[in-house]
Amino acid sequence: MFRAIVLATAGLLCGASLAQAEEPSAPSVDYGKTVSIIGGCNDCHTAGYNESGGKIDPATALKGTGVGWQGPWGTTYPANLRLLAAKMSEDDWVKYLKTFTARPPMPFYNVQAMDEIQMRSLHMYIASLGDPGDPAPDFVPPGGTVKTPYTVAAPPTMPK
Repeated sequence: MFRAIVLATAGLLCGASLAQAEEPSAPSVDYGKTVSIIGGCNDCHTAGYNESGGKIDPATALKGTGVGWQGPWGTTYPANLRLLAAKMSEDDWVKYLKTFTARPPMPFYNVQAMDEIQMRSLHMYIASLGDPGDPAPDFVPPGGTVKTPYTVAAPPTMPK
């Protein structure tokens, strides 16, 4: 009997969580924050996010970072999404997200898979964060001089 009650309660809680995760019928700042978390935007574009165990500092949220990703393509940096969003209307943002491409490791194809409510909500959230801050460092082509810390993201050379 006790086990049945525990399982029923767990089922209700899971159902409540799923209901809260359903997409709203209109864009919102709160949903944009959720999209930024679930979409992994903060993983790269927010300094200290991973080290804090997923806590978002509004002062640094989505301002990009100075830690690069280096691979055969060169060295790329997570862009300052606040600067990008500040330059665009919500409509321009949606058009941009549907068509942009990027160098690794940015999974631009995942962004293109978002629906319009998610894209608009993300813009609203980013715009709500305030001061856009400074741009992230520029791309460094292969063999160029990198002046910042970076993570090597290159496949290993496999033995024959």
